[in-house]
Amino acid sequence: MAKQDYYQTLNVKRDAAEKEIKQAYRRLARQYHPDVNPGDAAAEQKFKEISEAYEVLGNTESRAKYDRFGHQAFDMGSGGFGGFHTGNIRDIFGSGGAFADGFGAIFDDLFAGGGGRAGPMPQRGQDFEQTLEIPLEDALRGTTTRVKLTHRDGSVERRQVKIPPGVDTGSKIRIAGKGGAGTGSGPAGDLYVIIRVKPHAYFERHGSDIECEVPVTLAEAMLGAKIEVPTIDGPTSMTLPPGTQNGRRFRLRGKGAPNRQGNERGNQYVRVHVVLPETLDDRSRELLEEFIARNPMQPRAKRW
Repeated sequence: MAKQDYYQTLNVKRDAAEKEIKQAYRRLARQYHPDVNPGDAAAEQKFKEISEAYEVLGNTESRAKYDRFGHQAFDMGSGGFGGFHTGNIRDIFGSGGAFADGFGAIFDDLFAGGGGRAGPMPQRGQDFEQTLEIPLEDALRGTTTRVKLTHRDGSVERRQVKIPPGVDTGSKIRIAGKGGAGTGSGPAGDLYVIIRVKPHAYFERHGSDIECEVPVTLAEAMLGAKIEVPTIDGPTSMTLPPGTQNGRRFRLRGKGAPNRQGNERGNQYVRVHVVLPETLDDRSRELLEEFIARNPMQPRAKRW
């Protein structure tokens, strides 16, 4: 049976750029990979064909030979995988140059002196992704947890994953060799755990900084006070100066999120929210009116 044109096999034009050829191969390889199509002989054959086509078109020198001579450039005899013949490979590409020597060495290893038929070219397994949702505290402090992995064949595996301090939504943790199985003695792919951080009840994260809002009484804001505020490390005290305005922000240095290296932390910003009493008794009202009368120069709050 006549071989299909390698460009048609990869579904690209003859003037396709190297990047287009690589993208086409990856797309088709994912579609016809044996791990995705277990037991499908037709898919396995298709995978071999696109691998063979990319082996030629994915290399500048071999592509030039193919463009000039077609399949005949690689079909110099009856033996060999996909039409390649180890006895003539150096005749095709010349006896000099790193590519010619390296390519010939690959076929020497595959055929062990020629005449045999090689198995599929070694292919690295697919990378898998798994989303893991964790609390903000675990994202900032780091933790070790178990993630449930569901493989393509339906089997389930639980694997322990170490989460370093400082991760955020979108952070990726790589677990080498736990992706899809390789073919032809190729290495397994990797597993990437993608972090999603749950919203917190009162902390907001902005990069390496953390914000929270703390309610204070009118007396604490006007007279000043030492108040307790929450942090990721636990409660800490903070001093309010007299006359603290509603909405003022205070900085707690080094109480924010750590970086991934763990050698530096951001800051925490505490936003003050003054809570006014909803009702006043007669005596409180008299005192407030007396205060206003004694302080006629108090600036009015801006209303716009």
